[in-house]
Amino acid sequence: MPRFVKGAIPSPNIWNTPHVYELENRAVDPEGRAGAAMAAVRPIAGATVLDVGCGTGYHLPALSAEAARVIGVEPHADLVELARRRCRALPGVEVRAGTAQALPLPDASVDVAVARWAYFFGPGCEPGLTELARVLRRGGTAFVIDVDASRGDFGRWFRRSVPSYSPQAVADFWARRGWRAQPLDLRMAFERRADLEAVLRIEFTPEVAAQAAGETPGLELAYPNVLRWKHF
Repeated sequence: MPRFVKGAIPSPNIWNTPHVYELENRAVDPEGRAGAAMAAVRPIAGATVLDVGCGTGYHLPALSAEAARVIGVEPHADLVELARRRCRALPGVEVRAGTAQALPLPDASVDVAVARWAYFFGPGCEPGLTELARVLRRGGTAFVIDVDASRGDFGRWFRRSVPSYSPQAVADFWARRGWRAQPLDLRMAFERRADLEAVLRIEFTPEVAAQAAGETPGLELAYPNVLRWKHF
């Protein structure tokens, strides 16, 4: 089996260091604000839920606690295997190899789609948006959670690491397509300083990661995000 599905866009943080990304997943949003914000827009009880770019399947068990069926899609073969191992004892959960721009699902087969920090970064993700429209049932809802690079220290570090990224251009892209948005004031809370610094190193360039570590005392990071959604 190829290492990743044809057409996949590499994700340098989780693809190269899934063990560190696992630490990041554990640290992010201990209050569960992202899940609560999505539930306020569209509850998932009894729904068929798609997790686009599910990685190691970290969020699949929590989704399966409420949804009737959960499908994770991930282009990287090693991560697909890790996600399948994580969910092997959970009925109603399956993980498929595939990309956001060629989802391995039938038309009108999903009630809710969720993408966390995966593929949908604004201009260039039009093929993935077309696929969301194809696989969502009438009345379905798609959610995209992403870093809000316009706010806070994290946003400043992000912009320094990816100078070509324009938060305003991304916001305009989504607004033109009828997606709604709300800020998410999340945080990361770590058990060890070494874990926090390791996460900074997979998220930013070496120079920016060192700066971020120097500007961050303790074990917590403010993590400004934005929740976008659209009803279909």
